This record gives sequence, C-alpha cells and structure tokens, in this order.
Amino acid sequence: MIGVARGVSVFAYAEACDMRKSFDTLAALVTEELKRDLLSGDLYLFVGKDRKRAKVLYFDGTGLCVYAKRLEKGRFAAPWKRGRSHKIEMTLSELALFVEGSEEVLRRELSPPLMRAVDLRSKFPEAGP
Repeated sequence: MIGVARGVSVFAYAEACDMRKSFDTLAALVTEELKRDLLSGDLYLFVGKDRKRAKVLYFDGTGLCVYAKRLEKGRFAAPWKRGRSHKIEMTLSELALFVEGSEEVLRRELSPPLMRAVDLRSKFPEAGP
C-alpha cells in the first residue's frame, strides 16, 4: 500500500462481491452497506465469490484508489465465513497477510486491537487532552 498510516482501520465486506464493480459501485457499498465514511482514509476490502480476486478501496486525500489482486494459485480467505454482520474490522498487518494469501486471516484474531487516543486517555487521565 502506498502512503497508508498505521492508525488506519481496514473493513472487510462480509459477502461475496462482483469483482466487475469499480470505484462508484464499491463506494456505494461502503456508504450504504457498511455505513462508513468513505473519505475517512480507512481501507475497504472486497472479495469475489470464487475467492481468486480481491479489491481494496481507499481515499488517499486526493481521490479514490482501488488496489486489485488476482491469485494465480490458491484462494483468498472468505470474509463471509467469519461473521453475520456486513463488516469485519482488520488491522493493516492482517490485510497484508490476507493480500499475500494467508489462510489464517479471518479465522482467528491475529493482532491486538489498535489503540486509539481515547483508549490512552482512559488509561492515563493525568496525560491531559
């Protein structure tokens, strides 16, 4: 990924997706199905029904970007097998493993949850705002 910061969240769409979809249709899934702000800088993962193709949609500050990958051997993990909700949150490390074709991703928690500033304030109130 080019220029993606550590504090960014990754959301996987938990249904098979038609990989012919491009910027606008994937953006509509983010806003209407995932109920997320597309311009937040978060990354959104979509996987095809045959699990041979995946796309990541994100806003880099100047426009929408789509990263697409097709596996020649093997299959991506199936996000729709992990849960019943339309979205699954991942870390950037888990996304990197997913894109490389790791079979453990989305089967178990691989990373600790990402700490946000609000989490630190609740642990260390003397640190200030």
